[in-house]
Amino acid sequence: MIIKNGLVYQEDKTFSKKDLYIEDGRIVESADQVTDRTEVDAEGLYVLPGLVDVHSHGAVGCDFSDGDLEGLKKILAYERSCGVTSYCPTSMTIDTEELRRIFKAMGDFTEGPGMAHVAGINMEGPFLDVDKKGAHLAEFILAPDAGFFRECNEASGNKIRLVTLAPNVEGAMEFIREVRDEVVISLGHTGADYETAKAALEAGANHVTHLCNAMLPLEHRKPGLIGAASEDEDCYAELISDGIHIHESMVRAVFRMFPGRVVLISDSMRATGLEDGTYDLGGSSFKRDAPGSDKSVAFRLPCDPALDWVAVFEAPIDLMSFCTLHRAVTSNAVALCGLHQGPLDTYLRENPHLKQIVLCLDADGPG
Repeated sequence: MIIKNGLVYQEDKTFSKKDLYIEDGRIVESADQVTDRTEVDAEGLYVLPGLVDVHSHGAVGCDFSDGDLEGLKKILAYERSCGVTSYCPTSMTIDTEELRRIFKAMGDFTEGPGMAHVAGINMEGPFLDVDKKGAHLAEFILAPDAGFFRECNEASGNKIRLVTLAPNVEGAMEFIREVRDEVVISLGHTGADYETAKAALEAGANHVTHLCNAMLPLEHRKPGLIGAASEDEDCYAELISDGIHIHESMVRAVFRMFPGRVVLISDSMRATGLEDGTYDLGGSSFKRDAPGSDKSVAFRLPCDPALDWVAVFEAPIDLMSFCTLHRAVTSNAVALCGLHQGPLDTYLRENPHLKQIVLCLDADGPG
């Protein structure tokens, strides 16, 4: 395939108008290396590497915590259809035996054609603060337990890339020190104050689970986890930029507070891609009601992050802000999960699943 006339995303985070040549799912150097010479005219479109979603529970009626691999395949196919080509299925806080079963099932899992690549597993529970549990069930919340984490990780084939931890619960600091070299420790679902959060970051945590949600707010005398994380230049922060979880002004503020360290996530659930109705998440029921639309922004995947940004916040997208958004859904996620420690372009060359092309946005703006 040959993609012609597109504005192609470059290593230096700019765009350049050029043709792309694709052979067997990989970008090659010239037209001479292409067997299928089907042409796609991308005039007026940005051309991007595939997007990465590191925090998503499910879609199209399926949830990772169902423990159904056929259901996971449906999720991965849906994600791929939205331009997400690398994905971290995310667990909920459920019965420990069920968690063991789910992670064990992932040990030999391989995605098929037309699906997003599983880049690793995001273990969101059960080491949470019961007072900030959100949709997680209190009866299954556990104290931090390095042994249980390692048991789950080993069962999964060492595929767990992130684990959420409330740093204010007993045993949290010991957990961080013990496993910080084995997994990305993400602080979240917590009532931690500034001092506790700062201590956890100094101990080895370097990520925040859906910043602003399920944590203390940023206050001028009590900055909490948000304040502590903003000061740590090695800390990445997830953000649900859907216009519902967080006010538009706070979203803009977060991009200023965490320059180059925002990771846009969907945190999607099984209702994503379906009609309005009542759906389950981790054993709790939620009603999806999207007035005037058959698809709720709250459950939409970041398939067109720039379009979503404009639609929700009515903010103009210039080239620099668009590059910032793309970094927040691709290269930051690659870096934080430890998927690759070098330049993004090297990772793209080595991993063809990220080489899928997304024709993302009309270069003249949405419309």
